[in-house]
Amino acid sequence: MDEMMKDLVHVPATIIYSLIGMLVMGIAFWIITKITPFSIRKEIEEDQNTSLAILIGSVIVALAIIIAAAIV
Repeated sequence: MDEMMKDLVHVPATIIYSLIGMLVMGIAFWIITKITPFSIRKEIEEDQNTSLAILIGSVIVALAIIIAAAIV
């Protein structure tokens, strides 16, 4: 029973770190959309720009790795 209680202590910290991570990812994506001189949504959805989709996905994965390393 003590082992289970020790594990439950980490749940609030996990939730808080997850929310902070999602907030940072959202802010980073918002900054990316403001910096680019074109519409990312239009380029990916309407013009089928696969290269841009891969680039944005790579940036998001890289940010996720950095945030995960900072949390640990």
